Amino acid sequence: MTMTTTENAVIEKTRELCQTILDQPEYQKIRQQVDAFFENEQAQAAYQTLSSKGEQLQHKQEQRLPLAGEEIADYEAQREQFFADPIARDFMAAQQAIHKMQETVAQHVAKTFELGRVPNAADFEAGSCGSGCGCH
Repeated sequence: MTMTTTENAVIEKTRELCQTILDQPEYQKIRQQVDAFFENEQAQAAYQTLSSKGEQLQHKQEQRLPLAGEEIADYEAQREQFFADPIARDFMAAQQAIHKMQETVAQHVAKTFELGRVPNAADFEAGSCGSGCGCH
């Protein structure tokens, strides 16, 4: 399967966007935070423990089973201990920042397809779904 000229241009511009993201100082800081977490086995183990306990509690809630006070207290203690570690805390902040970047890019691309033009700030204001939706 060969790519058309248009597909090649879109891929090239997407690669340029990716490089622009990588070149941002904010991204460099985020990457350092993520790397520090993955170099720290203790922080990773604490994350796994916290995630596992959180999943267990959520599963019990979904099954409408009662949660024991000790279970909740244990989870909260694990959570506090996890977030007391600057590497773990920075990792969670980095994860949120990455998610926000991904969401922003996806929203802009989706809005471009929706509007048939490059969106502007007004297109993202609360309650505005764009001029092509018929609600105006």
